[in-house]
Amino acid sequence: MSKYLSILLVLVIACQSPQKKEAEGGQAAEAEPLFKVPLGVQAYTFRNSFPNGIEATLDSIADLGIVELEGGPLGDYSPEEFRKLCEDRGITIPSTGAVYKELVEDPQAVADKAKGLGASYVMCAWIPHDRGAFNLENARAAVEVFNNAGKVLKDNGITFTYHVHGYEFQPHESGTLMNYLIEETNPEYVSFEMDILWTHFGGGDPVALLKQYGDRWKLLHVKDLRKGTPKDLTGGTSIENDVVLGQGELDIPSILKAANEIGIKHMFIEDESPQPMVQVPQSIAYLKSLTY
Repeated sequence: MSKYLSILLVLVIACQSPQKKEAEGGQAAEAEPLFKVPLGVQAYTFRNSFPNGIEATLDSIADLGIVELEGGPLGDYSPEEFRKLCEDRGITIPSTGAVYKELVEDPQAVADKAKGLGASYVMCAWIPHDRGAFNLENARAAVEVFNNAGKVLKDNGITFTYHVHGYEFQPHESGTLMNYLIEETNPEYVSFEMDILWTHFGGGDPVALLKQYGDRWKLLHVKDLRKGTPKDLTGGTSIENDVVLGQGELDIPSILKAANEIGIKHMFIEDESPQPMVQVPQSIAYLKSLTY
């Protein structure tokens, strides 16, 4: 009988030892986070705060633990001066914006501004068109502008990205004009930034598109849409429909998993609501709570 008791005792100790070691170590193994990139925000989120004090707004951003800003120089600050204001607060500027007209008229000036900010990416968020009627002619013109400007930016060490705004999902052949923009632009010169809210709003599937086009996607705007919001192809809805991440229609965990799989390194919270200082901290807490 003592022989069997000895065997049983060995088995019990073997089963319990991993848990015991974890307890002795003071903590169990932590779950792997879903949000793996530096915490970033789109400057437009604080569009109503910056006019009341640029430095104070940057202080508030830093206090939230945000270390990356997508944006450009504000007020009378030069790109270099604005960059220093951010760096003094532990914030870098990986990406900045350019309007379509700037890309047409002087892409070199766009590149110079980006370099002054220390940015590696330039994004354009709007192609001129009649509201709700984006068409093939608009898309063809944009392809030419993006390819030309993208080459200039690449020659300056900058990656150009087009920011999806939802109106591009007009039907075209067997797909949409969004497919056309991605497939007709030169991958050497043109990449893309997915705004997950606008992609969803226009009828696109963020997860499927991330998987379909892989490393053509370089940046992400992370935001959520109020449940039940009517959708269309205008690329616009009430700012009241921007809600705290995880409280809207989008499947944020699945989107983050897909983004991680293709190696996206910069994701910016963008909150267009009238109360970003209420919603952004909640969105940050939500992102930090997500695990695999």
